[in-house]
Amino acid sequence: MREIINMIVVLSLICAASGTLLVNLKRATKDKIEQQVLVNVQGPALMTVLAGCDNDPIAERKIVDGVTVFPARRAGKLVGVAFETFAPGYSGDVGVMVGFDVDADRLIGIGVTTQTETPGVGTRIMKPAFLKQFKGHKLDSMALSSKDGDIDAVAGATYSSTGAVDAVRKALDLYKGIKPQIADLWPAS
Repeated sequence: MREIINMIVVLSLICAASGTLLVNLKRATKDKIEQQVLVNVQGPALMTVLAGCDNDPIAERKIVDGVTVFPARRAGKLVGVAFETFAPGYSGDVGVMVGFDVDADRLIGIGVTTQTETPGVGTRIMKPAFLKQFKGHKLDSMALSSKDGDIDAVAGATYSSTGAVDAVRKALDLYKGIKPQIADLWPAS
């Protein structure tokens, strides 16, 4: 009986020490992990969407209503913003970085940040042929052509295309909600 109690005490101490170590390790690496996601996951799509800006959108980002918003400036003037939204695709969520022209109230463009779609089929939502349909698009009537919209789905990847469009539609709704706050957050310098 004494051996069982000793074994339970030793295992409990090992579990407590391991748990404490893991919690502290997560806290210590949280900022580095966030920076890696910004640079390696969101960054490439962000730089594609906000091409031509002369600031560092990642460094100037701010959180607005729980959404990380990246500003684009030219000559000190705010010309656009971008943020990431998600919607279900065929085999998981599709993450889309959506850029908005704040003066013209149009889409600058989109970039896919994360996806787990079927290789060779659903992954074609990342191809320029699909993505270019969003460049300069108005903020209304965002839908696939099969639903009376003007965005053509990728052949054989209806769920993936729908996920990307739904993510953009979520971004449109978010943008309309935060637009009044945007000019106050990044005043002209």
